[in-house]
Amino acid sequence: MNIQQIVERLKQNDVVAYPTEAVFGLGCNPNSESAVQKLLVLKQRPIEKGLILVAPNLNYLLPFIDTSSFEEAHWQRLQAQYDRPTTWVVPAKSTTPKFLTGQFNRIAVRLCQHEAVRQLCELAGFALTSTSANLTTLPPCRNAQEVMAQFGDDFPVLDLPVGKAMNPSEIRDLFTNQLFRQG
Repeated sequence: MNIQQIVERLKQNDVVAYPTEAVFGLGCNPNSESAVQKLLVLKQRPIEKGLILVAPNLNYLLPFIDTSSFEEAHWQRLQAQYDRPTTWVVPAKSTTPKFLTGQFNRIAVRLCQHEAVRQLCELAGFALTSTSANLTTLPPCRNAQEVMAQFGDDFPVLDLPVGKAMNPSEIRDLFTNQLFRQG
């Protein structure tokens, strides 16, 4: 599918696969509970775990983030360029849906400079949920063919190459820099 077809599917609250820095991600409109429920069922992921949101700039992520306790160092850390994809766990606004945060009062966000993510967010007008495109127990997909092998030939996939990162994103706490997942 081309980018416009994928955007239309996102706007229809469907789940799509798209390339990120290292692997394909499964994404949907984070403002749609029905879309997120479809994603969780497809991924066989418990809602309690919460999801990552990705976007090319903070404007797409700020509606979900409680920045009231941010200091300058937090803004700098969140917006810095790193040599590996880095996801930050930040305070969630009280209005951020529990179907995104799971059992937490925080949310994981990543500024993603992959061209596909940039275009999808700009054309759709919202951030994307991002969880690796793979069925439980199988490795994350690194190309469109692997996505279709796991999810079916009719699954909406944006067939563009993933970035040059070797591993999925590192996940860290924005305030303490504690590492939750090695990148």
